[in-house]
Amino acid sequence: MIRMLVILAVGAGTAMLVLPLLAFGPEKNSQQSNANASSAAAQSNAGQMLRAFLGDDWRRWMTEYPEVATHVGFPGQDDRWTDDSPAGITQRKKHLADSLASLKAIHRAELPASEQLNFDLYLELLETANEGLQYGDDPFPFRNVVPRSLWMPLNQMGGIQLESADTLALQSHQTVAGYEIILKRLAALPAAVDQQLVLLQDGLKRGYTPPKITLRDLPKQIADLTPADALASPLLQTFTEFPANFPEAERARLTEKAKTIYAASITPAFRKLHDYVASTYLPACRENIAATALPNGAAAYAFHIRWQTTLNLTPQQIHEIGLSEVKRIRAEMDKVIASTKFQGSFHQFTEFLRTDARFYYDKPEDLVNGYRIIAKRIDPGLAHLFGKLPRLPYGVCPIPDFKAPSQTTAYYQGGSPQAGRPGCYFVNTYNLHARPKYEMEALSLHEAVPGHHLQISLAQEMENTPEFRKHVGYSAFVEGWALYSEGLGEDVGLYTDPYSKFGQLSYEMWRAVRLVVDTGMHSMGWTREQAIQFFKDNTGKTDQDITVEVDRYIVWPGQALAYKLGQLKIRDLRAQAERRLGAKFNIRTFHDAVLQQGAVPLSLLEPHIGHWLNSQAAQ
Repeated sequence: MIRMLVILAVGAGTAMLVLPLLAFGPEKNSQQSNANASSAAAQSNAGQMLRAFLGDDWRRWMTEYPEVATHVGFPGQDDRWTDDSPAGITQRKKHLADSLASLKAIHRAELPASEQLNFDLYLELLETANEGLQYGDDPFPFRNVVPRSLWMPLNQMGGIQLESADTLALQSHQTVAGYEIILKRLAALPAAVDQQLVLLQDGLKRGYTPPKITLRDLPKQIADLTPADALASPLLQTFTEFPANFPEAERARLTEKAKTIYAASITPAFRKLHDYVASTYLPACRENIAATALPNGAAAYAFHIRWQTTLNLTPQQIHEIGLSEVKRIRAEMDKVIASTKFQGSFHQFTEFLRTDARFYYDKPEDLVNGYRIIAKRIDPGLAHLFGKLPRLPYGVCPIPDFKAPSQTTAYYQGGSPQAGRPGCYFVNTYNLHARPKYEMEALSLHEAVPGHHLQISLAQEMENTPEFRKHVGYSAFVEGWALYSEGLGEDVGLYTDPYSKFGQLSYEMWRAVRLVVDTGMHSMGWTREQAIQFFKDNTGKTDQDITVEVDRYIVWPGQALAYKLGQLKIRDLRAQAERRLGAKFNIRTFHDAVLQQGAVPLSLLEPHIGHWLNSQAAQ
């Protein structure tokens, strides 16, 4: 202010105003400068303290969770598995408590504004993980798809029977040293399997099990890991993928060692797990599908809704939003049906889509190639929608056969800039006549670009950002963005025929139905059959997809709510921007602003876009 006053006085040519400022200014200026310097120094020290803590804590969490470290490309942890022994779990809970105490020892008010967001996000993550302990959730604070349950560690969607093979397949296997590390992790796998067996037994004693109906494929998933031919096991996949120039003698030695470990310890460990699950655990699992059937289940469901959606909504409120969206989308679907000149009802149209051979591939490789063609068609249009695009590439990959029957139509697996590993858009080739062509465009927009791959890769490539911000995954943001991306199809040259447009609306309807059936099953007494029938009544999805989806919602209560609620929030923010800016609205800068901070809770996305909107309006 003083300097501005001096300049104004000189500019006005008023000597009498200059002299008092020259006479009294230096002392006041010095005092103000000292105060500013002191404040800046305090902010700098506090900011450095926070960044040092965040860096150290991230490294500590990566050593506690070696599989996560492998997935994100954090080095040095690829020879181990998470310690799920009682001592290991106790140690992780202590680490969570210590992390909370250390963070709270940093004074938020002393932080520069740029670091206060990092503080707030980290505090919310730690406090949420701490709250989840009472419901059996693992203390890992960085959100993934769902919180990992220590009392129900296996189901048809996740667990060591699926994640062990995935993790091993991600490891670097270009050198002899890389293969030696894989062998160490293979040798450590039986102990990790035994730990899961103990967790299952503990959960059973506590009265915590998944519903029996959802686990029908679980014994086969486990059994399929240990075929008689070791090299046919998904666990030894890397030993069938040696680089072309790999020394033959080393190839033979490493393969033989892997087969020995497989036969001597891995096979017995998984077969013991299989026998326990098939003969003891599965018969003892609960019949009731509702999350509220578990001890303290209603509170746990409410917590997981907040965890997944980052919103304070009740199950009843979400149920009503779902019913409203189902009604709105159904009207749009009816318009598309009318445009095809189809003579018949909605259900006759969906039956036509499910049964007409023109809508399905006959060969798995043709389906995969079809997805790849769509991905290549999308890429050129991205520059019209985004000012910033990620550097990390992605590929289209078939879901491994051993887990395909229980998996959804597709999913995305993030790459790693640190490890030089591209992202992968996994597509399901099991039961080809459950994978219609007219859904492939919407699915590709969601799982690849501009959905998961674009958003997640941009987050991973953020600069001058704490590492946790690059990898945290708030479902409402991540899945909300991906569902919003499905609505950008026309902008990149897709949905040119009514069937693909109907496919996009079917996918949006699918996410609206989730709001109804998830809350219906877990808080309103709906049966599994009611949920399946509501799906059939309102979507064109195949019976295979509907069954897998409903069973997914049963074992992951609340997770499926994130998609539609996140999409609605992003759509609402865009509508606000379009109304306020009018002709000034630029879709590229809006999208860049939404993705600028990486994944954040919806409660923080809204004020961020509000600030962006103010800056745009002022220009």
